[in-house]
Amino acid sequence: MPDRGAGQPGGLDPCTPLWRAAQVFRLLSYIYAAGFQVVSNADFDRPVLGWLLFAGLSGWTLACAVAYLQGFGRRPAWVVGELAVVCALILSTEIVASDQWIATNQSWPTTLWATNATISAAILFGPVRGMLAGVTMMAVYAFLKGSVSLDLARNATMVIELAVGLAVGMAAQTARRAHTELEQAARLSASVTERERLARQVHDGVIQVLALVAKRGREIGGEATELADLASAQERALRRYVSAGGLDPDPGPEWVDIRTALQRRAGDRVVVSVPGTPVLLDVAVAAELDAAVGNALDNVGAHAGADATAYVLVEDLGEEVTVSIRDDGVGIAPGRLARAEAEGRMGISKSIVGRMHALSGRAHLTSDVGAGTEWELTVPVGSRGRRSGRSDG
Repeated sequence: MPDRGAGQPGGLDPCTPLWRAAQVFRLLSYIYAAGFQVVSNADFDRPVLGWLLFAGLSGWTLACAVAYLQGFGRRPAWVVGELAVVCALILSTEIVASDQWIATNQSWPTTLWATNATISAAILFGPVRGMLAGVTMMAVYAFLKGSVSLDLARNATMVIELAVGLAVGMAAQTARRAHTELEQAARLSASVTERERLARQVHDGVIQVLALVAKRGREIGGEATELADLASAQERALRRYVSAGGLDPDPGPEWVDIRTALQRRAGDRVVVSVPGTPVLLDVAVAAELDAAVGNALDNVGAHAGADATAYVLVEDLGEEVTVSIRDDGVGIAPGRLARAEAEGRMGISKSIVGRMHALSGRAHLTSDVGAGTEWELTVPVGSRGRRSGRSDG
């Protein structure tokens, strides 16, 4: 059956190779624990009980190996249960062995076998909780011994447990993040392929029909010219749409590619330039930024002049995204905005500034008579959806 785990509903667990490797370690540590049992059992105060407990250890080892390999054990309840069983077996040393034996030996299940619980916690929960599981076991071990050994030259068990929890946990985190990014890349590739297929169909059908209507309408003349102009405008708009490179790579329900929304604003007098890679923003932030750009373009249409062209440029600066809206229109005379603000007539400009401030962003306006107008809108990005992965809670 497919390997599935917690946090991977209906999908493969990207940490499956780690779980399999962990069970190899479990087998080797069990062999070591069995050898230790054979050597030490004669020295126990209750050797029969020692063998009974070892039988329980053997059954639990088999159960864990099957659960983690099959996938049904890769859940918090099972991993916490494993940690509880390991701690109980460590404490059981006190009822099978003398205080003198405990003082001069490790706990009877062996610290090597007990490390399996740290590994399982690190794979499922990540490095922080993996190290915490190791610390928990060492606390139980210290309780059994009655003291905490700080002599790392003679006993480096604590350091080993922390190192195992950190290393395995980071490996699991990396595997999950890589899996998430690979899935996003696969979805993006599928989207591009589907878009190219649809573009071919649209080009061979609708666009050619619109081009024919535009051509024939101009040939006929008269009232058909208006129809030809409409068909020509729709043809150009459709060509822009099917050739647009801005695709949402489906990073998740909370993130969108702002390029897609802005490219839809392109037109005969609106030129949109975007990066070649997705520019991901939170859904709410993207909606407000797109609306602010729409307001700026409305301003161009209303005040820049009939022949003015607007240029929209998107820049991904890592921690921030900046959208510039520049036009080659008549510009704004010095002092005009100040007078409008004093009269309470900021209109669209005020809504642009207000939107940016609400997003903890910035809006900067540059303009002069005959030099056009430029808005520069900047918003913070926050954590990228495409970089998300399983993390320590």
